[in-house]
Amino acid sequence: MAVEQGLLREWEYDAERAERVTWLSRRGLLRAGGAAVGGAALLPAIGTAPASAVEGPIVKPLDPALLIPQGTNAEMRWESMRGRGYLTPYDRFFVRNHTGTPRIDPATWRLRVHGSGVRRELSLSYRDLLRLPKVTVTKAVECAGNARSFFDTQQGTPVPGTAWGLGAIGVATWTGVPLAEVLDRVGLTRAALDVMPVGLDEQAVRRPVPVEKALADTLLVTGMNGRRLPPDHGFPVRLLVPGWIGVANVKWVGSIEVSETPLQSPWNTTSYRLFGPDHPDSPLLTTQVVKSALELPFPAALRPGPQWLTGRSWSGEGRITRVEVSVDRGPWRPAVLDRLNLPQAWRRWSFPWNARTGRHTIRVRARDDRGHVQPDTVPFNEQGYLFGAVVDHPVTVG
Repeated sequence: MAVEQGLLREWEYDAERAERVTWLSRRGLLRAGGAAVGGAALLPAIGTAPASAVEGPIVKPLDPALLIPQGTNAEMRWESMRGRGYLTPYDRFFVRNHTGTPRIDPATWRLRVHGSGVRRELSLSYRDLLRLPKVTVTKAVECAGNARSFFDTQQGTPVPGTAWGLGAIGVATWTGVPLAEVLDRVGLTRAALDVMPVGLDEQAVRRPVPVEKALADTLLVTGMNGRRLPPDHGFPVRLLVPGWIGVANVKWVGSIEVSETPLQSPWNTTSYRLFGPDHPDSPLLTTQVVKSALELPFPAALRPGPQWLTGRSWSGEGRITRVEVSVDRGPWRPAVLDRLNLPQAWRRWSFPWNARTGRHTIRVRARDDRGHVQPDTVPFNEQGYLFGAVVDHPVTVG
């Protein structure tokens, strides 16, 4: 861990207008851990702040060199990550909005925790939440539809929804309060089963997670890459559910229901399940699959001669242990792996290539420490989720 933390000092922050997070020192964290939540009333009222009107679906500037607009969403350009550090800077971190980014006043925001699975209800202000013990983790957040476009262009099975390439993913350091800290304060019943955060966006996006996952490693996030959480990424508070599909990481959280019975929403019934003839049981989506991406435009144009191809591979379930590259359907050859290899994040790699004039196809596949390997194809599903097959990346050299 010490080595990993040292390597992470290359962080590159690009959110000059965002306010810096108030960090707790280790000593302060210990003090806060034993303290009661100041001013946290046990109130039945919801007390959440309504979202104000939005001027556009996304708040931050969309530099065309960094991001590709996708309606209410924005996709990261992979070539913008070449030569960058381990983390995805704020200015190119992808945005997945179901409607638009709400503007929420932290002074009036409150978090209500309630439901049949708690012994007492709780209402926290933003200041209350910031007083609780915090942790910082480095994890990926990835849309379930990332790489959806390749169902059409590579497998010939078009699907509806945002036609993402591979850029609906980002890795950041997230600082927040373990959800277990809050759930401990409301007292879970023995029968508590599901935990469902509800967002303050116009659609009130909500997606339940099992209580076991909520207690294990889920965070109520207030900071991103060393600064206050930006509006497009969930300010004032979002959920982080490590390794799980993006929709589980609910943004702009205003309330959390804990239930002794299974909870349902459109985001775990009609969406974010695998529908189609290859999925007769319509399984619910949880963890992400293994993927890889080249840090090149799609398609790419390169000059001839010796050079290094670079990219990143990731897994929702563990660490990347092997990356291989194939040129023009030739043999698979191992890439050179960077040391930093955080679980549920990604691993950088490089590959030497003597590029010759003409048209080429570069393919990359990765393996994680759970034994998952990227396949050549993936079974079709009607909403285009979890495309983890090897991607054919076209490159013209000349």
